Amino acid sequence: MTQDALERIANALERMSPAPLGAPDFTGAEAFVWHVDPDRLEPVTRVNRVDVSLLIGVDRSRDTLLENTLQFARGLPANNALLWGARGMGKSSLVKSVHAEVLKQDLPLKIVELQREDLPSVARLLNLLRGRAERFLLFCDDLSFSHDDQHYKSLKAVLDGGIEGRPENVVFYATSNRRHLMPRDMIENERSSGINPSEAVEEKVSLSDRFGLWLGFHPCSQDEYLDMIRGYCRAYGVEIDEDTLWAEAIEWQATRGARSGRVAWQYFTDLAGRRGVTLSES
Repeated sequence: MTQDALERIANALERMSPAPLGAPDFTGAEAFVWHVDPDRLEPVTRVNRVDVSLLIGVDRSRDTLLENTLQFARGLPANNALLWGARGMGKSSLVKSVHAEVLKQDLPLKIVELQREDLPSVARLLNLLRGRAERFLLFCDDLSFSHDDQHYKSLKAVLDGGIEGRPENVVFYATSNRRHLMPRDMIENERSSGINPSEAVEEKVSLSDRFGLWLGFHPCSQDEYLDMIRGYCRAYGVEIDEDTLWAEAIEWQATRGARSGRVAWQYFTDLAGRRGVTLSES
């Protein structure tokens, strides 16, 4: 084989599997998104989030997560956190809002978002962050696993860190609709069909036990739902009389068959549009 042919093959292989990029300039942004092929951290100039004061009905979770995050940002011990529970109740919004609150206290904490499908690359990400002066909040939204999903093994690199341990400058927060990160019917099926039922799901179920903080989110009451909308109206200067707000908001949630923070925001977005109010970051 000629030298030219070897070079063409080498170039083709490099295009198929590009070399990882180096660490970015972390002083240029407070938030980053992890991508693979090639491995890289892309800065986010503007994070999509709301002010923490607009998150209603999650006071205990807010206070607990904020204190844990402040401890970590100050270089003190802190736990990995799993935010689990009802859809649309502000789990991911709380993580991003808490990060903003930490920045307001002049603590230089970076947030890095990791997609669930990229979990197999997490060891490479940790190696990129390990030993740096900056402190990183690694965030994975909507985390869950199916019966044949092996990604959960990669997550242990974040929670336990293997022989090296989790980097001292990294903490991991995840949100999930499932407390044990896997469907209940799958847990019951594996327990009933496994040769050793007690061990059949132990590896997966115990994954959630590796989070030091479990913060539960539950469906909101009607009063909390309305308070969320009132809070948005005050924050963005949208005027509406109480009777109209009540009637429209109740009809809105009835047509969707659900009541949550997400539904409250969707109604408010419609209201603001009808009132000609432009929504900008709080």
